[in-house]
Amino acid sequence: MQQSGTSQTFPPLLVGVSSKMYLGYQDSLTWLAQLRHEVDTRPALAAGRVVPFVIPSFPLLPAAAALLAGSPLILGAQNCGWADGPWTGEVAPSMLAELGVGLVEIGHAERRRHFSEDDLMIRRKVSAAAAAGLAPLLCVGELDHGSAEHAAEFVYRQVRSAVDDDWELAGRVVLAYEPVWAIGAAEPAAARYVSDVVRQLRSRLAPSGLEDLPVIYGGSAKPGLLPALESVSGLFLGRFAHDPANFGMVLDEALLLAEGIPAAR
Repeated sequence: MQQSGTSQTFPPLLVGVSSKMYLGYQDSLTWLAQLRHEVDTRPALAAGRVVPFVIPSFPLLPAAAALLAGSPLILGAQNCGWADGPWTGEVAPSMLAELGVGLVEIGHAERRRHFSEDDLMIRRKVSAAAAAGLAPLLCVGELDHGSAEHAAEFVYRQVRSAVDDDWELAGRVVLAYEPVWAIGAAEPAAARYVSDVVRQLRSRLAPSGLEDLPVIYGGSAKPGLLPALESVSGLFLGRFAHDPANFGMVLDEALLLAEGIPAAR
């Protein structure tokens, strides 16, 4: 995402992190307070050209909403159900909205693989989340490392399936492009590869008017990656941002890019 000049208005960049289930309750509260400190010490975030978000585990959501009140940090949830009603153990999107959640992660590779979430279930969740006023953060990505063209086509089919060819609904989605083979790896996918995949995905979305849909990269993402990407709308961080200082470093990179200033190499 290499941008030059300072007069052009760029769409917001997104920088987010999920805690998954790595942290206990008290450690999660400490971590959230530290993330808020990273955000509060960067007043330029108030302009809204870089939008930070954080996704803790379900039990943290009420406390997190109180802790993050008044902060630019958007609160997210790691999953949702597909409806209110007799669904034991699920959490309805309407309840998440009531708790102050702004976006919800849907279709992560772990849930597809280990919890047998199929295309129909993901489609229902995306629709229910949008109906509740939440932004669906739809996780997509190819299983194996191959060509960028193959990956872009695979991801495009995932998007079409998740919205059931409802392109108005698709316009409310944020895509988290996470190649499954890169999740948990020592290094993220190569910047050139990611940029090629996202460019080709945008070309496929263009006939539906969605070439500017937010597409953020996840999959072992860490500081130093964002300035090397092109056509990408931000980063979705995992374990590297469990150190709040790394989250702050990526925010700084995003703020520079939002001003059209290339980061130092």
